[in-house]
Amino acid sequence: MTTTDFAQALAREIEGEVSFDDYTRHLYSRDASMYSITPRGVVAPRHAGDVVAAVTLAAEHGVAVLPRGAGTSLAGQTVGDALVLDFSRHMSTILDLDPEARTARVQPGVVQDQLNRAAGEHGLMFGPDTSTSNRATLGGMIGNNSAGSGSVRYGMTIDHVRTLDVVLSDATTAHFAPVDGAERARRAAATTLEGRLYRDLPALVEEFRDPIASGYPGFWRRSGGYRLDRLAAAASSDPATFDLATFVVGSEGTLMVATEATVGLVPKPKHTVIAVGHFRSTPAAIAATEDALSCDPSAVELMDRTILDLSRERIEYAALGTILQDDPDALLFVSFTGDDPAELTGQLDRLTALWERHNHGYHTLRAETPAQQGALLKVRKSGLGLLMAAGTGTNRPLAFVEDTAVEPARLAEYTERFAKVLDRHELRAGFYGHCSVGCLHIRPFVDLSRPDEVLRMRAVAEEIRDLVTEFGGVNSSEHGDGLARSEFNRSLFGDDLYEAMRRVKGIFDPENRLNPGKIVDAPSMTENLRDAALTPAPLLRTALDFTVVAGGSGGMRGAADRCMNIGVCRKSDAGVMCPSYMATRREHDSTRGRANALVKALSEPDPRVGLTDQGLHDALDLCLMCKACKSECPLSVDMATLKSEALHQAHQVEGTPLRSRVFGAIRRLNRLGSATAPLSNLPGRVPALRTLMGRTLGIAPQRPLPVFARRTLPRWFRRRPAAAQTNRGPLTFLADSFTSFTEPAVGMAAIELLERAGWDVRLEDSGCCGRAAFSKGLLDQAKRQASGLVDALGATSGPIVGVEPSCLLTLKDEHRALLGDDPRVADVAGRARLVDELLVEAIDSGALKLREDAWPAGQRILFHGHCHQKAEVGTAATVALLKRIPGAEVVELDAGCCGMAGSFGFEAEHYEVSMQVGEDRLFPAVRREPDSTVVAATGVSCRQQIAHGTTHKAHHPVELIRAALAP
Repeated sequence: MTTTDFAQALAREIEGEVSFDDYTRHLYSRDASMYSITPRGVVAPRHAGDVVAAVTLAAEHGVAVLPRGAGTSLAGQTVGDALVLDFSRHMSTILDLDPEARTARVQPGVVQDQLNRAAGEHGLMFGPDTSTSNRATLGGMIGNNSAGSGSVRYGMTIDHVRTLDVVLSDATTAHFAPVDGAERARRAAATTLEGRLYRDLPALVEEFRDPIASGYPGFWRRSGGYRLDRLAAAASSDPATFDLATFVVGSEGTLMVATEATVGLVPKPKHTVIAVGHFRSTPAAIAATEDALSCDPSAVELMDRTILDLSRERIEYAALGTILQDDPDALLFVSFTGDDPAELTGQLDRLTALWERHNHGYHTLRAETPAQQGALLKVRKSGLGLLMAAGTGTNRPLAFVEDTAVEPARLAEYTERFAKVLDRHELRAGFYGHCSVGCLHIRPFVDLSRPDEVLRMRAVAEEIRDLVTEFGGVNSSEHGDGLARSEFNRSLFGDDLYEAMRRVKGIFDPENRLNPGKIVDAPSMTENLRDAALTPAPLLRTALDFTVVAGGSGGMRGAADRCMNIGVCRKSDAGVMCPSYMATRREHDSTRGRANALVKALSEPDPRVGLTDQGLHDALDLCLMCKACKSECPLSVDMATLKSEALHQAHQVEGTPLRSRVFGAIRRLNRLGSATAPLSNLPGRVPALRTLMGRTLGIAPQRPLPVFARRTLPRWFRRRPAAAQTNRGPLTFLADSFTSFTEPAVGMAAIELLERAGWDVRLEDSGCCGRAAFSKGLLDQAKRQASGLVDALGATSGPIVGVEPSCLLTLKDEHRALLGDDPRVADVAGRARLVDELLVEAIDSGALKLREDAWPAGQRILFHGHCHQKAEVGTAATVALLKRIPGAEVVELDAGCCGMAGSFGFEAEHYEVSMQVGEDRLFPAVRREPDSTVVAATGVSCRQQIAHGTTHKAHHPVELIRAALAP
């Protein structure tokens, strides 16, 4: 039967999605490893019945099956020539949570943080704490036997699994749980595959008792191979107990497909304190680990200079640099958790005294409150992503020796020997990881597009394998075997134990249907390499200068291929990235999915034709261009810029849609609307006109239209009374297209405040910044607009300020991509500042005075920041400005993107997703507020969306400051 027959059979039998198109297959050909294998197709099952049907039909068509969660595997477990089952889309429900029993029953697509939020309401949590907890699924953690920073106290996933509901390789189902001797015998009597498991596995353990006893590394923290040692240990301590639920943990989808799991929960400590030791070298930090462990910590984590320097370059993580002492080469994070604050403080005191007595480090930072710990934890959990960002082009830090572990007491010596191996092969690497359990994640930089580099990588992998064996450690301590390490299992475990593992695979999966090539009978670690599989990038002349776009080496494809699939864009409970993924939970709608889709299109023989493909359009369509990926993605994959260029290239081939031309000319449209007001506002009130607009331009009929102001900002500025004093010098106010014509009151308030503070304000209203044209892919038009505005602004002196973040920050970002290294751009960008910054300075200097009675004491102000502001400069200045209002209690929302995103929310086909994004966190947060709460938002789109989705009116912060100004 053909692939088409297979896809059609699945579509008939399965309620979930079935996708066999080229783009979906390409998106699932990668995980966070260095490998790429295109699957046969992808199924997103809705329930266990779909899994049974998929396994059944795959067997009939001779296709393997590969279960997958978030696709963040670092060793290549979740790529293969198979039918991929994506559990993260639909099978992501917490089915039951029993606080008394301290257990949770979950589907495999449940995300770790999702479970922890639900369990946290009862003072509980899931013990293993992975750095990917905001996107890692429980199914994936079970497949890998994941651990994390707290494993010194909570162990690994295997220690918390109670029962599993599974689909076996013959599509039969089974319930795995500890059983006594009588129950095991009863199950063994069945003539089913499950019966065979209960007959043959005990016999296998007995047959290979000696190799099992001697073949496993002595160190406890391991996730490689099959856990026959657990079955043997249970048989020795309690012959009546037989537990397949824990045995299959860490089997990487090669023995069964889990459809449900019962996991144990642990009490959640009420308090955490952290000591951050500062050291002049990485070896010095590791040497301090023994003292730290003597104080009974919950975690000891290392971070070296490579990651520290990278964190300083990113707005998302820059706060760390402000609290460190001097310039450390390495940090050691020592966490203590518990319910007694005094006891935790005592542990901090004891550690600090020990380090001082033994001369470890030069400074110890104490972080005893959540506020003090925020920046520390954010950087610590992002170490992997930050390290990945250090790569250039195809020279990347790769995970092929990064998961070894040895006894902590031998870690310093082991790390020294490890470093010598790297030095001998002339490889650089960043060091971070879990010193408390002897696990360091060391990622050498290798260019896999070069055959000599591939050989060097293999040589290093073999040397480290031998080194970790010499130290009695493990080759895989939490990330599994996958394609990177499975090949070495025979030499690591010995021939006899390896043969026993092959027999395990044969018992569970005699036809080799489940994720073949992992753990046993694996291909060489140098096969199926991602970079080697890519065809050379055909030449594509781009309108944007990707040499100045972050991560843009290698042109447009290089900027897209910078994505290493670590999946931060799949988080759903914090930050902004990626708003459409949060709404749809589709891989295509994540930044990672779009980047991979672009790589495929740009690898076609004619990339201009590839950029018109419908599959690529489907992936890019719901990108709101919020730019959060530029700051929140550790690799700074700038999807907004990539989408603009993709649209531009498509327009060259297919022509530019009318709606894109209209929205791209928003300044002209708004100026015309104001000039003809109030007639221009009739379409918003006359149904027939609104219907015509919807049919002509595809404007959502449910969406209220902006109201054009007859008295525009430029008109008001020309007619206002001259400022009384201008002792601060000249300042240029950017009259953006929205503040000028639809919300002039915001600009009026800002200018009045600036002039009261002593600035000599000049209004720049001669042209558009090009932001609207840029977002629609009208890059030639945007370039002309940018050049004209830069010319005008270049003739001015002093600060350039504005109130609309998307427009003002275009001077700092998009103009660089449009105009390249033009020195005028650098000058203008260097002078561009949000008005909030200047007003804070004016209030603090006394140039602006606010009334003490401007607000009732404790007046609550709820602030929502604009996405572009968060991505480019952060919201600290705006929050500081609002806090200057006497009596105000300012609360900043972590509500992600509002969902409007300029014209996106007005477009009929995007309206539902736009509102769904708003409903994710923003609308509920605003609706919970009483009528007395004042809502503030810096973006015009944000204010519109809040008005459309709630009963609250949102104000620009400058309006609130103007209202509070003293006479």
